[in-house]
Amino acid sequence: MDINKLMQQAQAMQRELEKATDQINAMEFEGSASNGLVKVTVNGENKVLAVNIDPEILNPDDKEMIEDLIMIAVNDAIGKADDLKKNKFGSMASAMGIPTR
Repeated sequence: MDINKLMQQAQAMQRELEKATDQINAMEFEGSASNGLVKVTVNGENKVLAVNIDPEILNPDDKEMIEDLIMIAVNDAIGKADDLKKNKFGSMASAMGIPTR
């Protein structure tokens, strides 16, 4: 087993992981609730970039419902970002022969 070759492979893998992380962090993911009445956009770092609420639901009596819809949309967007990360990094690990479970 050549230790220099292993070190080179590890460094190449590190560069690939950093590149993939940077690409995913720059992406945007949109989550929605109630057929798009509330939409939230997050980036790959799970930071909220935008919230869009359809004026049709802006009734002060519906405050709790609107808060729930925002929460659902945020969780939906974050879930999409997390799913992409799992798929991307899982496939990279598999390609390198690293067990993912």
